[in-house]
Amino acid sequence: MSKNVEQLDRVVIRIAGDSGDGMQLTGDRFTQETALFGNDLATFPNFPAEIRAPQGTLAGVSSFQLHFADHDILTPGDRPDVLVAMNPAALKANLGDLPKGATLIIDTHDFTSRALARIGWTSSPLEDGTLDGFSVHALDLTQMTLDALAGSELSRKDAGRSKNMFALGLLSWMYSRPTEHTTEFITTKFAAKPDIAQANLAAFKAGYHFGETTEAFAVSYEIKPAALRSGRYRNITGNLALAYGLIAASRRAERPLFLGAYPITPASDILHELSKHKRFGVRTFQAEDEIAGIGTALGAAFGGALAVTTSSGPGIALKGEAIGLAVSLELPLVICDIQRGGPSTGLPTKTEQSDLLQAMFGRNGEAPVPIVAAQSPGDCFDAAIEACRIALTYRTPVFLLSDGYLANGSEPWQVPTTAELPDLRVANATEPNGPDGEFLPYLRDPQTLARAWAVPGTPGLEHRVGGIEKADKTGNISYDPDNHDFMVRTRQAKVDGIARSLAPLVVDDPDGDARVLVLGWGSTYGPIGAACRQVRAAGAAIAQLHLRHLNPFPDDLGEILRRYDKVVIPEMNLGQLATLIRAKYLIDALSVTQVRGLPFKADELAEMLQGAINS
Repeated sequence: MSKNVEQLDRVVIRIAGDSGDGMQLTGDRFTQETALFGNDLATFPNFPAEIRAPQGTLAGVSSFQLHFADHDILTPGDRPDVLVAMNPAALKANLGDLPKGATLIIDTHDFTSRALARIGWTSSPLEDGTLDGFSVHALDLTQMTLDALAGSELSRKDAGRSKNMFALGLLSWMYSRPTEHTTEFITTKFAAKPDIAQANLAAFKAGYHFGETTEAFAVSYEIKPAALRSGRYRNITGNLALAYGLIAASRRAERPLFLGAYPITPASDILHELSKHKRFGVRTFQAEDEIAGIGTALGAAFGGALAVTTSSGPGIALKGEAIGLAVSLELPLVICDIQRGGPSTGLPTKTEQSDLLQAMFGRNGEAPVPIVAAQSPGDCFDAAIEACRIALTYRTPVFLLSDGYLANGSEPWQVPTTAELPDLRVANATEPNGPDGEFLPYLRDPQTLARAWAVPGTPGLEHRVGGIEKADKTGNISYDPDNHDFMVRTRQAKVDGIARSLAPLVVDDPDGDARVLVLGWGSTYGPIGAACRQVRAAGAAIAQLHLRHLNPFPDDLGEILRRYDKVVIPEMNLGQLATLIRAKYLIDALSVTQVRGLPFKADELAEMLQGAINS
């Protein structure tokens, strides 16, 4: 007899276990099937920094959260409706995030007194009332996996590693996910190890059939596809979208793409991805350190390529002098900073927005650099193209800010057509431009103040480069005080002039009568947007404005800020954008901050915003 199927409009699932239990793979596979099904979704992978933390410890817990729905959503969800905990540590680490009434699926296999004592529990939460108020399914998933693989030639230890596939099968049944693509994925991924492939397939199918046949689950659930705009979609992470954006910009600029980088979490995936695309004229160089990475990129820019370097906060600090050199040379260079918690080594696998002031001021001398920030995983594609546009058009290094939340999170992304992408072609200098037939490398375009881009080897365009101050027009070494003052002010004017190329800002103020404006940047877009929806649903008016360009600010920002009685700025730092806004516009903005290595929760922001409105 078939079981009942209950319709839901949304659900948040978190899968947690040891970092070696395959939680990220399980979450990713469930996400891919959900994307193919057509739901809107958002994900939040969360994993320890240790390569292999001790098993069964709180420090070693890895989790993957997925929010999917039949309508447009903005965040991976504040609290999971369902938690799959593969051991006691996973349960303890995540229990505090669960609302009462949430569903718990717990692998009881490792709930021994020794494992419980390791994480500070003196009694089993399965028996002492700790889980009262939750819907608990205590199952020995590991043993059921071993039973399903009893006929295989794998050792007991190796067979037990397939328990994540058993859990994936069970979840796939519970939420009516298709299975054929996961079956194909397992077969392909383990093609070189057929015994492992068969074990994972058997465990996956066993989990699915267990859901169908057991009396423990009387109901399965269905979340219908979301009504998205027509077009071709794929699920995409922020780092993948950023890499694709750089490739697209390279093709639209008709220039080869060069990446000079040193591996660093959470930016390394961009290097990994770009290294796969040599057929598109992409060249990647894994340098011996951060300074060499940006040095090679700057050399590639001098040679006429679209040059990129990637890093996170600690690496950006090392690149500081070379970024100043790029400012002085006035060459296009895109610097991708995938921010993480700091200072110093900080929190390598956790997210933060604390590099904004470093990007603004982290160089000696007056060295202005434009700053662009992405707001969602898919938006990393558009932000990358915009950063390349500015770099190429104005001959300047540009910061592109993302963070760990965007880099590893994913969402459905509508694949654009080539016709939708901007034309990024800029001309190289081909002949002398001086009045007497000489070449003047710092003779500028009157509109953009960009200097000529002369590729080495072009006859008659030989010129000097280096870090010492240049003379106006000729580029010769100059210690003249007036010339230095002029060049500093000209470079600043060039960056300030970028604001003229920016489209007018769009404020999300549905009724037009809000008195409080929420101003954000970067990855706070989703939590702020979800919080504003909650506030409006409760009957209050609130406006939202999110900035892509942080240096220079758009020309109309000041006028917009002055329309509102109160401006609230939530940030995952201690108020860096708020500091800049207060300094430039003399507005007493309310700064709302957290530095927990985690994104904001929408309901907490909504409560704070309601308080701001009421006051």
